[in-house]
Formats: sequence, structure tokens, C-alpha cells
Amino acid sequence: MRRLTKKKALTLVKELDAFPKVPESYVESTASGGTVSLIAFTLMAILAFLEFFVYRNTWMKYEYEVDKDYSSKLRINVDITVAMRCQYIGADVLDLAETMVASDGLKYEPVNFELSPEQRLWHMTLLHIQERLKVEHSLQDVIFKAAIKGSPPVQSESADNSASHTACRIYGHLYVNKVAGNFHITVGKSIPHPRGHAHLAALVSHDTYNFSHRIDHLSFGEAIPGIISPLDGTEKVSAHANHMFQYFITIVPTKLNTYRVSAETHQYSVTEQDRVINHAAGSHGVSGIFMKYDISSLMVKVSEQHMPLWQFLIRLCGIIGGIFSTTGMLHGVVGFLVDVVCCRFQMGIYRHLKEAPLNEQANSETLVPTENSHTQ
Repeated sequence: MRRLTKKKALTLVKELDAFPKVPESYVESTASGGTVSLIAFTLMAILAFLEFFVYRNTWMKYEYEVDKDYSSKLRINVDITVAMRCQYIGADVLDLAETMVASDGLKYEPVNFELSPEQRLWHMTLLHIQERLKVEHSLQDVIFKAAIKGSPPVQSESADNSASHTACRIYGHLYVNKVAGNFHITVGKSIPHPRGHAHLAALVSHDTYNFSHRIDHLSFGEAIPGIISPLDGTEKVSAHANHMFQYFITIVPTKLNTYRVSAETHQYSVTEQDRVINHAAGSHGVSGIFMKYDISSLMVKVSEQHMPLWQFLIRLCGIIGGIFSTTGMLHGVVGFLVDVVCCRFQMGIYRHLKEAPLNEQANSETLVPTENSHTQ
């Protein structure tokens, strides 16, 4: 009984075939059919190869939510070169609550404002990328996924002492409260004051004022090597001593989760404004570099997405099946049109073939009575 049951099951499976089978005697091999088959297999190979590259590629997904983390500290990463000596300038942060943040994390290094050829090439490359980012925002996805390889060249040490250096590089990081604030670089070292904020600017000669500067890097949050911020590569040269440079920055908390980097950083947008201060004409202000920042209440989650394997297989099957069906239909339509153009379906051909047997039958009917009459 078990053997009979197995045989019946095997017979049922063999008979259950949803794909149509055409006898070989009904199939005719032609040159056009072989050409269409070669074209179809070539297209399938090319499209499958391109689809594989699409499967390997990734894209960035952006999601928004309310930032609930307001108690943690915000890190400011700074690397700015100012065309003044280090003993004449000071940098610090004053937040919205008039609280001055200690600038112990910042370092002052005497340098030359002019760049070496290697540094100038790196700077021009960075400016070119910034210009492209303003036009093609999709490049930011590439930067998130791959970033810039390598690091900027370091200025070579010379035999000259620090007294010959006319500029000052301010670099390092600060931790501030997650409220609006003002990071600034101005004349004189900052001193704590019970009633507010003050700089020792009276001891600095007015002739030494020069706030031409270059921002090599300015970012907020965790420092991620290779990520380009909007102010990276900015260079401002001023011919006036009393010059105020202002940058209004809007910071957006960002969680970056890619296959290479997983970190919490802060992206930002910026608008610029600079003006010459002329006290004789009634203008007010303080010479220096001021970066006024505000933090958005929204958080952006940036994640790198990849096509699932099952979706890739479905798309691959769709390509193969679609080409099979399309080429079959096109071959049939083109064959029908060729038959019509070649006049194979003209009525005259079939009329000639139909009249030929009728003429033979008429001739045979006229001959028979003649033979019979002759015999009689």
C-alpha cells in the first residue's frame, strides 16, 4: 500500500507541470530567432551586471525627531588661524545666561599666516568641495559614507624662532551648555569679571589689529575625521584694523549611523556678515571674530540603507522574465510585419493556388465524355 501511495504521489507530481511544453516537431530554428536569442541573453547579462552594482550601493535615510537630551554638554572643535600675535588676542565662549566658559581646552600656537604650497593645494581642494556642496547637496551623502581620506598637511618647522611668526593658530575644543552662545576671538586675553565679561584690550596697540583669519575646521559635537563642515576652508582677509566678522550658526543635533561611522555629531548652517567699524561715523561694535550659535530643538537621524537580498533577487527575476517576454512579443510582431511587407498574405497567391486544382478538375471532366463517345 505504501509503495502504491508513493507511486501515485510521484505520478501526480510528474503530471503537475504548469509550464507549457511544445513538441520539438513544432519548433522551427531560424536565423532571426537565433539573433533575437543572442540579443536577449546579452541584455540580460548587462542588466544583471548593472543591477549587482545597484545592490552594492547604499543611500542615506534622514529621520527627524525632538531632541530630548538638553542636559549634556556640547563640544566645540576649533582650528582657526588669525593674523595677529598670540599675546594680543583671546578666545572664549559666553552663553545665553552670561556664563563665561573656561577656555582651558584651547591652545595658542605661533605660526605664519601664509600657507606652504602643499597646504595651499589642500586649502584650494577644500574650497572646491565646498563650492560643489552648495550646488549639489547629494554630495553630502558621499561625505557621510566615505569622508575625505587623509589629513591636511602640517606646516613644516623652520629654524626661525616664534618671534618671527606674525599669526596665531587657535585650536582645541571646548565644552559648553546646550544653549545659545557666542564664541569669539577678539583683542586681549579674557578675564573673569563678576559683572560680566571683559578682555584686556587696553594694553594692545591699535596698529597691531588685524583680524584676517582662516577657519581650517569648526564643528560641534564629536569630531569625525573627514566630515566637511560648512565653515571649513573659509578665509577672510581684511585691509582695515577695525573689522568685525560675524557668523550666525544654527546647530542641528545629528545621529550618524553608517557602515563605517556610528557617532553623535552636530551639523550646522551658517550665514555671514562683516563690516568695518568707524567710531567717527557713529558705528558701534568691537573688532574681532564672533560666532553666534543657536541649537535647534529637532534632531536628525542619518542612517545608511542597503537593498535587501530578497529584493535584489526579485528585481533580477523581473529583469530576466521581462526580457524573455518582451523579446518574444517583439519577435512575433516584427515577423508578422515582415510577412505583410513581403506580400505573403496577398489574396492573389491563395487565389492562384485555389484556381489551379479547379482547372485540373474541369479538364478531366471534359476528357471523359470524349473518350466514352469515341468507344461507342
